Amino acid sequence: MNTMHLPDTQAINTLFEDALGLLQHLIATPSFSREEAATATLVEQFFQEKNIPTQRYKNNVWAVNRHFDPQKPGLLLCSHHDTVRPNAGYSKDPFLPQIENGRLYGLGSNDAGGCLVSLAAAFSWLYTAENLPCNLVFAAVAEEEISGRDGIESLLPHLPRLDCALIGEPTQMQLAVAEKGLMVLDCVATGRAGHAAREEGVNALYRALDDIQWFRTFQFPRVSEWLGPVKMTVTVIHTENKAHNVVPDTCHFVVDVRLTDAYTPEEVLEIIRAQVSCAVQPRSTRLRATGIPLEHPLVQAGLRLGRKPYGSPTSSDKALAGVSALKIGPGDSARSHTADEYIELQELREGIELYLELILDF
Repeated sequence: MNTMHLPDTQAINTLFEDALGLLQHLIATPSFSREEAATATLVEQFFQEKNIPTQRYKNNVWAVNRHFDPQKPGLLLCSHHDTVRPNAGYSKDPFLPQIENGRLYGLGSNDAGGCLVSLAAAFSWLYTAENLPCNLVFAAVAEEEISGRDGIESLLPHLPRLDCALIGEPTQMQLAVAEKGLMVLDCVATGRAGHAAREEGVNALYRALDDIQWFRTFQFPRVSEWLGPVKMTVTVIHTENKAHNVVPDTCHFVVDVRLTDAYTPEEVLEIIRAQVSCAVQPRSTRLRATGIPLEHPLVQAGLRLGRKPYGSPTSSDKALAGVSALKIGPGDSARSHTADEYIELQELREGIELYLELILDF
């Protein structure tokens, strides 16, 4: 490992305070997907105060290390600054950063603010370093929570050459070497309207229930080594009916399909359409399952640090990075999108340290 660039304890303390301050500002600034302009400005200001030039495209902000060498591989350090909307279960103000018992509470603290500010702090320390093993490209991106097209996908054409990526998501700083993809299906069952009091019509809702039962029970034969089976979950169902006494002629429902590397999205879609009677339309097939070989230098660096590889059931910008990517970050995915979201302050500090070690051992 190139230890000449590792910060001492005092420097780590400074990086931690910088990261914590930025995260508190981010929490206090609403940044729902497609509404991230203010938090993009906060990221810009964080680097401006450190005399690190940044560039911006829409609500995506990025920077490159000072001693950029075109002969070296490019490593993307990427996390997102958009959040979901707070759910009704919050007992705390989601936009008031509060520190209690070693935890920082607030919307986006865990997903993925802690990862974002830890990567930002690590990049700020390494920005002026010479003889880095790779070029560093830091990116704070938008629209990750909705897989929007104005997030990482729109930014990639503006970035310099990339060979691999660290995607900051809460993984307890373990190595998410594989990640399930996501395909959302809009399904429509059709019937024939009639009066509910008589034996009239064909109830589209009942037809939908037959298909829903198939989605609930079918098991795909091939199982991924890292990601397990393809998982299908019906999450929304409704008809257009406003009256109680009308047999519905259409029934709409939505299926969340978590893909694995055992099937392509097209293969999964073909199997589904052959088995159900409803019309099935995918919203997108972009979010494919991804993996990075255990032999990859990023993974090997993580293994040397005592981190463990695993397959992640949740999707992220890893699917859209366009290069081999390792998902890793402070925090716990189980806290994401939950009421009274938080990150441990110690997790934040460890995240900075481990990101630095991982990058320098790459």
